[in-house]
Amino acid sequence: MRVVVVGATGNVGTSVVRALSRDEDVTSIVGVARRLPGWRIDRTDWRQADVASDDLTRIFDGADAVVHLAWLFQPTRDPATTWRANVLGSMRVFRAAAEAGVPALVHASSVGAYSPGPKDRPVDESWPTHGWPGAAYGREKAYVERVLDVFEHDHPGIRVVRMRPGFVFQRVAATEQRRLFGGPFVPRRLIRPGRIPFVPDIPGLRLQVVHADDAAEAYRLAVTRPVKGAFNIAAEPVLDPHDLAQLLHTRTVRVPRGVARAAMAAGWHMRLLPAAPGLFDLALRLPVMKVERAKDVLGWTPRHSSWDAMRELIDGLHDGAGMDTAPLAPDRGPAGRLKELATGVGGRA
Repeated sequence: MRVVVVGATGNVGTSVVRALSRDEDVTSIVGVARRLPGWRIDRTDWRQADVASDDLTRIFDGADAVVHLAWLFQPTRDPATTWRANVLGSMRVFRAAAEAGVPALVHASSVGAYSPGPKDRPVDESWPTHGWPGAAYGREKAYVERVLDVFEHDHPGIRVVRMRPGFVFQRVAATEQRRLFGGPFVPRRLIRPGRIPFVPDIPGLRLQVVHADDAAEAYRLAVTRPVKGAFNIAAEPVLDPHDLAQLLHTRTVRVPRGVARAAMAAGWHMRLLPAAPGLFDLALRLPVMKVERAKDVLGWTPRHSSWDAMRELIDGLHDGAGMDTAPLAPDRGPAGRLKELATGVGGRA
């Protein structure tokens, strides 16, 4: 198989490329990214392209599958830019795949595409995917789901798979996560067990987490097996603030939703935080996903627990971990954080 991975240098992308490179049925991988990496891996060629503007059809020509992972979380202060890259860019990827005659398209959707749902019982892939309108991420993921509905109707000969993972963590992506969601004022020295004074216990906050390597294995299976449709991807257990406090060897302090949101909104408006408060609203409304379909149809079983993935994130945050790609660049210390401030916290792609 020849597989094109669009957005191959990020958290999930690097893991998907690694998983595909270990598969004997995958003879050629094309990694597509806006910025070419220093990282190299067997059987992988790199192409520099922007999904919002460059010709993708020529890159996709001769591919047996396209995996679409490219997504901008920033700039949160310019939703037109993220819409152009995420929604219009996805539409261009899908159109190019059809024009190139690619027989299989695997798209990275998300738990964030789901409409608000229950926390006390899991929902399957039939739960509505209308997102949460107050967050750009939810709006964009939901809109692309509607685009795929039309695409599947217009191109019945193309096998379409929608992957809907929870929060995807690994050690080398920790610094990227800090830049995207925590910002330059998150101190590395405090991010380790026993040093954080407390974890805010916010009502309704429950997270489903999956290790990037396990998410990548699900993508590999979706590429190489004749499956279609949507798959929820998450490890056990579902985590709440008490679990996070246990991981960090600290206690919880009850914080009302309104107080937590107001603090986050103030930090965002003062350019202290890169993550918009709408993401907080979205997180509190995410349903708990049922993952039986991935296990039964894909044959997928995660090797890491959600605890394992969170431990890697915590260790990576403390160590400033990363790798040789632009999205996953390691923590550069004070100089790097000054650059984050100079270019606008949450204000650049």
